[in-house]
Amino acid sequence: MSNIDVLIKYLPLLIPIVLLQIGLMIFALIDLARRERTRGPKWMWVIIIVLGELIGPIVYLVVGREE
Repeated sequence: MSNIDVLIKYLPLLIPIVLLQIGLMIFALIDLARRERTRGPKWMWVIIIVLGELIGPIVYLVVGREE
């Protein structure tokens, strides 16, 4: 089985995960841009959200927002 066959086999499982990741990232970045205050500098949260893949936006939404 070649690499392409494996990719095609698992593609239907990967697409929803990638869409969830991108959606969460966009939502978190928009929320971060609209907030005046966060726990920590905004530049740090941008790095965490973008490079943290699926976990980064969740960490920001749970910990980083200051109500």
